Amino acid sequence: MTTQSKPRAPAPPDDFSRNLRLACSYHSSIAMVCRNLGVNRPQFNKYLSGATRPSAHMMQRICDFFGVDPHEIVLPHGRFERILSVRPARAAAPAAQGYLGHVERLRRQTRSGLDKYLGYYYEYYYSMSFPDCVLRSLFYLYRHDDGIFYRRIERLSHVGERASGYRCRYLGIALLLNERIFLLDYESLTRNELTETILYPTYKSRVNYLTGLKIGVSAADRREPACARVALEALGHDINVRGALRRCGLLRPDDTSIHHDVLSHIDNRQPDGGSHFVGLPF
Repeated sequence: MTTQSKPRAPAPPDDFSRNLRLACSYHSSIAMVCRNLGVNRPQFNKYLSGATRPSAHMMQRICDFFGVDPHEIVLPHGRFERILSVRPARAAAPAAQGYLGHVERLRRQTRSGLDKYLGYYYEYYYSMSFPDCVLRSLFYLYRHDDGIFYRRIERLSHVGERASGYRCRYLGIALLLNERIFLLDYESLTRNELTETILYPTYKSRVNYLTGLKIGVSAADRREPACARVALEALGHDINVRGALRRCGLLRPDDTSIHHDVLSHIDNRQPDGGSHFVGLPF
């Protein structure tokens, strides 16, 4: 006589699924997280239960959304909990509350105005630390809750060489105000720099390039404030992130992988002898 085996008990949640649940608890609902990630709820529930792991591409999107790195979200749960933990916020002074109220109104006004710009870009400008080289970095503009935010990754080593230089990760907010796109970010690894970029919008149905000006601080010892023309080349929504990062870093201006239109729009020379340094609309 055959005996019927008992159904196997489900495996206990692993660190990734526990960490994912914790990250979701910082947001208003799991449904909202799914909407922002563009993933259906049944599939996301499999991640939360530990029944399956996301693909490498989806894992990167999840980490970008929560503002963590892929290696952090699979850490032991206690360590990940400490990464996400925050100190109790102090009550803001009335003046600060008023300022934050202005920023919040701008953030709400931006909600729909930047939708067509969401996605990945290569960002180009002449490096403030290596002024004879063009710096290509990876830029990702995404929606989070009701705001538009972005991350950009810089590698201060030459493309094709072993990444021996610095790596910078900037986290920022995007605002649309009176026909200009304003980007404000900070370097989240060393926390020693704020950068502002102002871009011209495009009135074409498809976004190919965006141009403007960037002001920041050189990573050299003297930390000189510097301004440079900048261009963003649209890559789309679904890309091979690791492959794109391998193409990031310092390039010679004559590198054939840089489109000639990009080079002309990041040229910092002023042949007309103007008294102000201005961006060049594409």
